Amino acid sequence: MCLIFISINQHPRYKLVVAANRDEFYNRKTAAAHFWEDAPNILGGRDLEAGGTWFGVNKRGKISLITNYRDPKNINPAAPSRGKLVSDFLSNGMDGKSYLSSIQHPEKYNGFNLIVGTPEVLYYFSNYREGITEMKSGLFGLSNHLLDTPWPKVKKGKELMAEILARPFDAKDLFALLANEGIASDDLLPDTGVGLERERALSAMFIKSPGYGTRCSTVLLVDHDNNFNFTERVYDLTNFSYIENTFSFRV
Repeated sequence: MCLIFISINQHPRYKLVVAANRDEFYNRKTAAAHFWEDAPNILGGRDLEAGGTWFGVNKRGKISLITNYRDPKNINPAAPSRGKLVSDFLSNGMDGKSYLSSIQHPEKYNGFNLIVGTPEVLYYFSNYREGITEMKSGLFGLSNHLLDTPWPKVKKGKELMAEILARPFDAKDLFALLANEGIASDDLLPDTGVGLERERALSAMFIKSPGYGTRCSTVLLVDHDNNFNFTERVYDLTNFSYIENTFSFRV
């Protein structure tokens, strides 16, 4: 994922709300969300080139998501897959904090932000920052910098999500938030080393640019009875129509 909004214990019906966009090169081979044949407890999309995922859950109630940390000057093409960090957590028996503490040599990966845990408590770790952050209650936003860095789309998205959480809502409201194509003004753009024109394109919550952009959106709702509702929209990259699939189960 490259844009994630997470609400924990901020709504009377849902103890966890996640709304996220996956931005990726259009030519990277990907499978839509499904329960994996080789790991039937795991639900999520799948990177068909490296085998991991960007956002997944399992039937035991574990949740894991990742975004890249944008640092184009420090990219190692031979680095291991960051998506495997997500699927490895979902397939083992460790709790979130223990798993993050167990990651061997995080510096060998290209920059990442990893969130793992359960609906009751999530944990955040980046290989661009020391320490593990507990996410037990609140509204959080994450893009391609550190957790809650106030990039324009993170700040705006959190504001819009707070408005949604203040009333009854459903997944369609969150998909509408994720579909926002507004571009930030130049004076608010970060400088991450990709050039001004690219910073403009990447400042949208929903990115459309040549060869790269938002390929799917996902909404996860978990109520207080541990009912999981996982909905993914996968976009046709020629006209941005979508196919939507929902998976529901109880932990």
